[in-house]
Amino acid sequence: MALANIAINLASVGSNFPSSIDKLKNSSIKAQINLRVSRNSLVKTVQSSSVESDTGKWARKRRPQNVDGDFFVDHTCIDCDTCRWMAPQVFTRVGEMSVVYKQPTSSEDRLKALQALLSCPTSSIRTKVPPPDILEAQETFPIPVDEKKLPGVYHCGYHSEKSYGAASYLIIHPGGNILIDSPRFTEKLAKEIETMGGVRYLFLTHKDDVADHAKWATRFSCDRILHSEDVEICTADVEMKLEGNGPWSLGDDIMLVHAPGHTEGTVCLLYKPLKILFTGDHLMMTESGLSIAEMYNKYSGNTT
Repeated sequence: MALANIAINLASVGSNFPSSIDKLKNSSIKAQINLRVSRNSLVKTVQSSSVESDTGKWARKRRPQNVDGDFFVDHTCIDCDTCRWMAPQVFTRVGEMSVVYKQPTSSEDRLKALQALLSCPTSSIRTKVPPPDILEAQETFPIPVDEKKLPGVYHCGYHSEKSYGAASYLIIHPGGNILIDSPRFTEKLAKEIETMGGVRYLFLTHKDDVADHAKWATRFSCDRILHSEDVEICTADVEMKLEGNGPWSLGDDIMLVHAPGHTEGTVCLLYKPLKILFTGDHLMMTESGLSIAEMYNKYSGNTT
């Protein structure tokens, strides 16, 4: 089961965190060997199963497990689960990869399938013919998570292969909008976010999901936030490095909570007004519910 950045509504959990003061500081760089090695190994293993065409280029093959019809998943799928939770009416898992088990029959299902196609980090979702409504699907991003229960919280889509398909979210905030983890950079998405007020902070939950952080930081001149334990060469220039065990505050209504496990510097973001927790890869959703995925959580909270 692949990891994915998730947002959890804590309304029924009733978790309480202590108040804190701002502790955002700069720190020295610590390059670390991390779980990206295993992630990249998996990606390479999947892609190495490609078939070389007569032209010498790797040809994409439609997986035979797909049902007949326009939409299909090819053999480059990395099993990140993105399409299966974005459009469960269309996609499912067979043989440790995604497939189309039912072609969309309604306009709503088709839109969700196109949103999943655009969000697929490896462009493994295909159609037999170019979809004439793809531009309309692009314009739906960022997608509201739940306009009634979670107003002002959006799923950015455009997942990046660099972060193994992790999801990115946007919080519309009066003190400046917050982008949580980095989606794949595309100017189309950037322009949509710009119309919503741009980005004040780019909060990076951990080192695996930084993706195109530098491009987003340049585009919006925003401050990036990352725990110093997770700083690597590619993130050496982040503007705000968290030190110690926290918690830290961004204003009165946002708390950053250190949660070492998946990485030493994993930090979750708690948005108090909506009681929603953005967990990065600290937690994952499985068929049986939320899981801490012990095999992917190797760092003790006593190490920092």
